[in-house]
This record gives sequence, structure tokens and C-alpha cells, in this order.
Amino acid sequence: MENALNLFRAAAVTPRVHIGNVAKNRQEIIKMYDSMVGQSDLIVTPELSLTGYTCADLFNNRNLLDRARKGLYDLTMYTKKYGENGAVLVVGLPLEKEGELFNCAAVIHNGRLVAVVPKTYLPNYGEFYEKRWFSAGEQDAQEMEIVCGLENEVLQTTFGNNVIMEIGTDKRVCVGIEICEDAWAPVSPGRLLALNGAEVIVNLSASNEVIGKAQYRRNMLGAASAGCICGYVYVSAGQYESTSDLVFSGHTLMYENGKLLGEGKPFSDTVLVKDFNLTKIRHDRIANKTYSECRNNFSRRSYQRLVCRKPLMEKKELLAKLSITPFVPSSNRRERCLDIFQMQVTALARRIEATKSRCVVVGVSGGLDSTLALLVSAQAVKDLGLSADTVMGITMPGFGTTDRTKNNSIELMEHLGCSIREIGIADSVRQHFRDIGQDEDVHDVTYENCQARERTQILMDVANKEGGFVVGTGDLSELALGWCTYNGDHMSMYAVNTSIPKTLVRTLVDEVGHYMDENGFAGMKKVIEDIIDTPVSPELLPPNADGTIAQKTEETVGSYILHDFFLYYTLRYGMSPDEVFSLCQEAVRRSSEYKFSDEEISKWQKVFYSRFFRQQFKRNCMPDGVKVGSVSVSPRGDLRLPAEIEPEEFMD
Repeated sequence: MENALNLFRAAAVTPRVHIGNVAKNRQEIIKMYDSMVGQSDLIVTPELSLTGYTCADLFNNRNLLDRARKGLYDLTMYTKKYGENGAVLVVGLPLEKEGELFNCAAVIHNGRLVAVVPKTYLPNYGEFYEKRWFSAGEQDAQEMEIVCGLENEVLQTTFGNNVIMEIGTDKRVCVGIEICEDAWAPVSPGRLLALNGAEVIVNLSASNEVIGKAQYRRNMLGAASAGCICGYVYVSAGQYESTSDLVFSGHTLMYENGKLLGEGKPFSDTVLVKDFNLTKIRHDRIANKTYSECRNNFSRRSYQRLVCRKPLMEKKELLAKLSITPFVPSSNRRERCLDIFQMQVTALARRIEATKSRCVVVGVSGGLDSTLALLVSAQAVKDLGLSADTVMGITMPGFGTTDRTKNNSIELMEHLGCSIREIGIADSVRQHFRDIGQDEDVHDVTYENCQARERTQILMDVANKEGGFVVGTGDLSELALGWCTYNGDHMSMYAVNTSIPKTLVRTLVDEVGHYMDENGFAGMKKVIEDIIDTPVSPELLPPNADGTIAQKTEETVGSYILHDFFLYYTLRYGMSPDEVFSLCQEAVRRSSEYKFSDEEISKWQKVFYSRFFRQQFKRNCMPDGVKVGSVSVSPRGDLRLPAEIEPEEFMD
């Protein structure tokens, strides 16, 4: 796949370590490097991987230190074999400088020792005694010459822990390094590196295992990645480091903006390779102004940028999890759906209490959106201790209403105990047609919208008459596409579905409907399942001769599967059309249920951008509605756009 995505691939690997034997460790690292070099942009090994972490007083031995420098030289020269396309390699070793010994990470690429980063904080408690051998503290970047062997082989490098590697050519990613204990410090070097521009932090570690420590690591590093809005690569010493009283497990972790991308679980010897999406990291940093404020407050130290001209991999299969339905929970589905439902219920109940309303009015069509709104309303009045008939359901059959949807709406209301009203709109709409000179046989947009606005007028007026308010049923996907009638189904007094996309509405109706059937609203299962199977339609055009639905929304506007995918990655991460298209291609390839050609994706993607930008005027005056996820189009919170945007460059 030609990748238009802005990705950076990293590998966390734990070669077998031979404690105190540099020659064998060098060979283990080379063997690992050979196997991984074409599969990653960056390869990270554990702390002191060239010597072993548990060498203890052997770190004071001249032979070990000399061999470590020679091993570093040999590894650096070996990387020439792959040229600039070879992966950037990070190894750990002890290194002398001006009469002090430092625990270091060495960055190597294409025969060049790019940088040597010393550990900032040394643990000297519990089972750790690093201050017995090593020096620590802030070391400002300076040029350093390392004499590496008997023949006076020399490596020139930059030494310091205030350096950031810029890896790439045209595209570059900024990488910062910290070592083990650094991450445990109250103000870690990684956090300061991130505030100074590092987008990915790598941590070379040798963290022994005790009960509960693995979960503590997950919590700590996940929080660091979230707070720093960065990618994080953590790789710890493996099982062969275990000695005396300590056992090591080779635990590896990768996070992106606080989300776990992957884990090599303790004692599993797993090589972990994952992609970081730089667009996501950069988008969230721009959007989160707290990040920039912290950067201004705490970026007092100067950081040196070192360029490592390794071309980032362009052709590769995406390694991250990817679903064609990003809004739909992929795990713990029932639990997640009930959490979302509870937010909707709580918000509506609060509005009922605040307005002191005697009832809530819901237009019930027998479709997915009105079903979800009705379920939310029924549960809200139940939680408030009000009578079930506080919910007034109104079905309003018109020119396109089928027996199937009408019967389903009435049956659903009966199971929920709502008060039920049926108000036909045909006569009043025909009168309106006569008033404005509309030919009933002309099934144009006026023909459709007159019906939608008549229904809204009925709902509003009944709500006034009964001392209640109208609960809106429209969903996030419809608002994004402008697939709603201005001042028709577009309008209500409170909208419970405004941040629920169509793909999630279907899942919620399924999970919540069956849950309610099992918990206090028995008998709904059959009607819920039929509603789920009903084609999405506004039912504004006359049905087929056999009475089935003739007007199917997705035949006109396109698949909601695709539109919800476009919406998620356009709004949540600000991705370009090329990135969204490439992601969608890959998501479709992985899907066993939904298949779309590249031509279909491109066609409906253009429709999405055209409708999304040109329908902003409807969103600018949308009613209040509960926010339940990270994507919302409310003009009062998440999306402020002018209605006059010209979308041609997105469509091109």
C-alpha cells in the first residue's frame, strides 16, 4: 500500500543478554538488527544492553569498559551495511567521560554515532545501587570524542541529556530519550523533552519484576504519554538478565497519546513493533492549549536538535488496530453502550427537572433514531420516579409511512408504557401545498420538507399545550451531512442523539433495547430486532406498490459506514483527505463485513466534504444536546466554523 499516512514505526526488542560479555551481546544485537532493519524506522534495546545491567562492581573493571567502547564502535560501523535506509539503533552501555562513569543510551545510524544520552536520575534505594558506579545529573550537550579500541578507533558524537533526534528526510519525527528511573521522577526528563518538541519518547530500562509492578508501569507510562501528548516506547531487560535476588521479564510497552498501542507482556520475549501516527500527536498538541502553556512555563533549558537522515518508511502495512466503524465499541460492547446510554439519560433527566416540565414529547417514526430517543426518555422518567406516561409518543403517518414502521412505533410505545397519540399529517400538508402552490405529484425537496416541518410544528404545539418539551431524535451523522430539514427534524427543545453517529445508534438500540427488555420493559425484543433490520429512511416519498420503503437514505447520500469513518478522522484528528482515504482503504481491507471499492470510497468522500462544509449553517443554530464522545459538532463547544467555507480543495 502506498502510504499517505504520517507514520513512524518503532520496534522495542530485548536481545538475549550475556552478563559481562560484550562480544556475545554485540552479536545478539547484530542478529536482532539484521532481522528487524527493514521493518522499522527505530529499534530500541534495553538499558545497558551491550554489557548487561546486573554487572555490579564489574562496572569498575577496565576490561569491561574498554570492551564496551569497542563494542559500540563495532556496532556503529556495522550499521554502514544498510546505509541511510537502515533503522536507527539505540543501545545501552556504560561510558566514561572526564573521570566519571555514566549509564548511557547510544543512538547509531549509518556508521555514525549520532548521540550519547546519559541517565539523569540514578536509583539508590531498595534493590538498586547505581550511585555506587555511575554519575548522574543534567549534562548539557557538547561534542565528545570516544577512543574505542587498541588501534585508537575514534567516534565523534554529541554527549548530553538535552538532545532531541530529528529522524527523517523530508518528513521528520522528533525523538527524545530517557533511561529507566528517569520516567519515575516527579518531573521526568521525558516530560521536559516532550515540552521541547519531542514527539516520541523512548525509555531504555532494566526494571526488575515484583508483584504488581507491571500494572504500575502501565499506569505510569500511559499517564506520561497522555499528559505529554506523545508516543512512548518502553523496553526493559529480559529474563536472561535475572541473577541473584532479581528477576527481569522483558516487559515492553508502546503508548500513543495515552492509548496503549501494544504490549510485550512480562516473561513473553515478544518483539513489539508498532506505528505512531504523527498526525494524531501533532493535532492533539495544537488543540490542547494546556500543552503549549506548560511549554512556555517549563521550557527554560536549551535543547539541541540532532538530525538523523534516515528516510521514514513509506510503503508498509499499518500495524495499529483499525476498524471501519471507529465509533462502535470493539470490546466490552454492552458495558460501553450502557455507559453512553446513562449519559444520555442523565442529561435528559436533568433537563426535565430544570424546566419543571409535565411531560416530554417524542416523535416516533419506527426508525433507529426515534427509537433510541424514546428509550432514553422512558428510562429518564423512570429514574426520576415519574409515571411512564410522562413520555408522550406521537406517531405522525404521512405520504411515505409504511405499515411496518407505524406498527413498530406503536408496539414499542406500548411496551414502554408511554402515552400514545397518532396524528396524521396528510390533510394538513395538502392544505399547505395549496397555500404555497406546490403540486402534490412533484416529489421534490419542497414535497419532502413540508412534511418534516409539519411534524415538527405538531410536536412543538403539543408540547406547549401539555406543558412539556420536545426531545430531538436527529443523530450526529445527519448533522454532519446536513441530512435534516432546517427548522424541521433539525429542531427540538433538547436533543439526546446529537453526538451519537448513525453506526453507533444501531449498536445502542441493539444493546440497550435488549438490556431494557431484560430489566423492567419485557416484551420489546422482537420489535427492537425488526427496527434494527428496517432500512434507514425519512419515509417522505410514497412507498413501493407492495407497501415497502421506497426511499432509502444511503442510496442517495452514501453509506453511513463510510461517512462516520470520514467524520471521525476528519474531526477527531484533523487528517487530510489523503490520510483519511488511505486509512479507509486499509480499514475496508481488514473488514470481513463491509466491502467498498476505491472508487466508492473516493465518490462518497467527496460527497462528505461537500455536504459537511456547506451545511454548517444548520449546525450553527442546532439545539442543546448531550456530548458523549470526543467528536461533537456543537457550535457552543467543539466545532466553530463559518458557514461560507469553500470545500473545493478538500474535494480535489
